[in-house]
Amino acid sequence: MKRSDWNPNPVNLLYRDAVNGMLSRREIIKRGTALGLSSALMGVILRAESIGAQATPDAAQPRGWSMPSAEELQAELELGDFSGVELNIVLGADNPGTWMDELLIERFNEMTGARAVLVKGAESATDRLQFYLQTMAAQSPEIDAAMIDVIWPGIMAPHAVDLSDTIGDYDYFERIIENNTVDDALIGIPWFTDAGVFYYRQDLLEKYGFSAEPQTWDELEEQAQTIMEGEVAENSAFTGFVWQGNAYEGLTCNALEWQFSQDGGRIIEPDGTVTVNNPEAIAAFERAAGWVGTISPEAVTGYMEQDARGIFQGGNAAFMRNWPGDYATMQEEGSAVRDLFGVGQLPAGAGGTRAATLGGWQMFTSAYSENQEAAAAFCKFATSAPAQKSRAIERANAPTISSLYEDPDVLAAQPYYENLGTVLQEGSIARPSTPSADLYNDVSIAYFTAVNEILKGGDAPSLIEDLQEELEDIMSEL
Repeated sequence: MKRSDWNPNPVNLLYRDAVNGMLSRREIIKRGTALGLSSALMGVILRAESIGAQATPDAAQPRGWSMPSAEELQAELELGDFSGVELNIVLGADNPGTWMDELLIERFNEMTGARAVLVKGAESATDRLQFYLQTMAAQSPEIDAAMIDVIWPGIMAPHAVDLSDTIGDYDYFERIIENNTVDDALIGIPWFTDAGVFYYRQDLLEKYGFSAEPQTWDELEEQAQTIMEGEVAENSAFTGFVWQGNAYEGLTCNALEWQFSQDGGRIIEPDGTVTVNNPEAIAAFERAAGWVGTISPEAVTGYMEQDARGIFQGGNAAFMRNWPGDYATMQEEGSAVRDLFGVGQLPAGAGGTRAATLGGWQMFTSAYSENQEAAAAFCKFATSAPAQKSRAIERANAPTISSLYEDPDVLAAQPYYENLGTVLQEGSIARPSTPSADLYNDVSIAYFTAVNEILKGGDAPSLIEDLQEELEDIMSEL
């Protein structure tokens, strides 16, 4: 597919006009042809004409319209009869998407006769993990099934039911399955996912004569510098590239992308070997340090996700590294960049390698549950294709099943998914949480602390040499 095929901006406009009945079928085809859209994507747009308001997130549809009935789901999934079985299911914190969690519980109970209850988890992932571990340490049956972060399988493995025989027969992303597998046991079934993505101002690329967004880190530096120099004449606050540079987990995600894409390894390899002290990794960190105060603001060493998004959404940056969930926010009415930006893969490093750090959540069954079969059945249902498809359409949660990124209904609701599927399949890289198990937090703190010091002007070779020793000490405790 040509790069121009998956620029979401004109697609969004065309889609809106089609789904709202503003264009005839002939006009849709004419505009799509002028944009050079692929035949597959044209099919999605034309389908939107018939789907109508049902497909758009702004539609006045009742919540849950996209979820199949209990009878349809049970016929496909064959979960069994769990009449009267009581379950505590820990899902998201109280948030605008809680209704979808409630719907999952309701459908499961209708399908199986169970009496599952939704338990809302803590908003802070740190607090949630602490609650899980305290509950598991007591071998309490208080939790039957729960959502767990993509970096927790190694931590939760001692307390988990192996779900290898429970997982549905779908094309889940293999890299997430690998991440969730500890000692040949599947600790969690992939539920919805995330990965680092690259946002770019399409209008500014065209204004300054660039035919496409940067494909390499070198091109990023060139384009960011050119656009920034042109824009600061009228907007002194304008910068080239914003990202997450503060000393926290977000920097671990960014730095791993720089490192891996430039042949610097994975921090800790799957076999537990610490490999961070190598010339390629050091060069990657030094490159990023060179952005600070040039194509990126000095203050970027204190940025988190919302700091970067605020600058980009305010129209004050050419490029941004962030997560897919920001797309919908930046397309809202009043956004300074609405319909002016695209989203794609982060630039490639040496040898054309791309990297997008994995995020997301998995469904886990507690080894201390008194109803493990029913709890595992809930995990199977929540992570099934029908449930994930509904969540993608109505909540924009990125599926973990690759074929859903080609589903016409999903693409009609979320056109940018056509590119996101490529990001997740080709560029995703897992943080070293599985080999470091319950010591991952120590690993990440040591890593992002050292990288943040480099970004602030510290000597990279000596800091990384010290980091190598510190990580080896941490891993020796396993």
